[in-house]
Amino acid sequence: MHSPTGRYAAILAVIGCSLAFLSTTEGFPDGAPADTCVKSRTNEPNHGAARSQSQASLPYQVTASGNAYGPGTQIQVTIHGHQDVFRGFFLQARDAQTNEWIGSWYETPNTKTIPECSSVTHADNRDKEQATFVWQAPKDRQGQVYFT
Repeated sequence: MHSPTGRYAAILAVIGCSLAFLSTTEGFPDGAPADTCVKSRTNEPNHGAARSQSQASLPYQVTASGNAYGPGTQIQVTIHGHQDVFRGFFLQARDAQTNEWIGSWYETPNTKTIPECSSVTHADNRDKEQATFVWQAPKDRQGQVYFT
């Protein structure tokens, strides 16, 4: 026969282990949430107190096939790791003149779009060496775009 104290200790141990497991899974394994668009730190990941790295120390590079757009223009954008893999991303298109969100992204395998702020994000947190996307310019505008 087991003592009530032993049962109580076992229940507490299970609860403690469950809470420890839950605290380690607080990331965004299936992409950034839509409220990332309206966070207080513009153009920075929404990972609590963590801040973006300086441009010079980034372990990846973002390249685009162009930066000028006209009605319906498509621009290919690639994220490529220098030496390391990456797991997540939040990529956004902005008008260079007004800094407003513009255009839309084609959804590709393992990505999801956030149309509310012209963004695309990862749909899984597997290691990636490279990811390529296609951005579609608005049908009624032209100008310069940058990707962040």
